[in-house]
Amino acid sequence: MSVRPRRPGSQPLRRIFAAPLLLALLSLIGLVSALTGDGARDAVSWIALAAPIAAVGWAMLTRRS
Repeated sequence: MSVRPRRPGSQPLRRIFAAPLLLALLSLIGLVSALTGDGARDAVSWIALAAPIAAVGWAMLTRRS
């Protein structure tokens, strides 16, 4: 078996999809916790569902410069 050399600037799939997977998991946790309880679960849902919004805001700010 030969190993193909990686092109300069290419990244492994694990690194490319790590952030989207994390945001998807946070969204799922936030939605489930919002539907299953009150009190502390509401706080967990607010925090988990705010993470993707914060990530979009951060991406927009860093891409403009």
